[in-house]
Amino acid sequence: MMIDDSRVSFVIPTINEEGTIGSVIDGIRSDFRNSEIIVVDTNSTDRTREIARSKGARVIEEPRRGYGRAYQTGIPAASGDIIVCMDGDGTYPTDVVKPLIELLLVDRVDFISCDRITFRTSTNYTTLHYVGNMVLNLTIRILFKVRMVDSQSGMWIFRSEIYRKMKNLGNGMSFSQNIKIEAVRHGVFMEIPIRYGVRITKPKLKTWHDGFHNLFALFVKRVSE
Repeated sequence: MMIDDSRVSFVIPTINEEGTIGSVIDGIRSDFRNSEIIVVDTNSTDRTREIARSKGARVIEEPRRGYGRAYQTGIPAASGDIIVCMDGDGTYPTDVVKPLIELLLVDRVDFISCDRITFRTSTNYTTLHYVGNMVLNLTIRILFKVRMVDSQSGMWIFRSEIYRKMKNLGNGMSFSQNIKIEAVRHGVFMEIPIRYGVRITKPKLKTWHDGFHNLFALFVKRVSE
């Protein structure tokens, strides 16, 4: 299936990803020469912004910290009908994007989330993160009646129109679980297994802090609706 890559926008949040952002953009460009690539940088102190610009990406500087805040700045700025979101640390495979977009279009899906759990190994996804993810998955199932394999995945492909229907997404790490809950509510949602890469840079996730924050955020979202 031929994909008009000018209709596809990539949104990548970054903070100090100079060691990987170049290869991530190169991987995208190998399949999507004409696609818009937006890097939303939240106060990197290294060469992340310079490298991204040198690779042809549009860099948006977001001085306010926050994973969700970066996306809430970058996604509305994207011009594509199809939005691809992924981290800039090289852990998510760029070579699966094209077939996933084909699936999105052929099967009339609105939102695809990439599942890291199905093919997880001890080197790319720790037992602690796995258990934490399962607790959050179960909480989502109880509070929102939504079943997920990987509620914390950071790679998604979706139609821009569904994003405009979403509410209460949050500015922190809880954005990841909230966008999936909202996707189930407003369209056709699908999870597809991918092979998650091994991180070579220092992780930004604070396991216990972010885990409890995400759990608390689910109850806040439920009560506020």
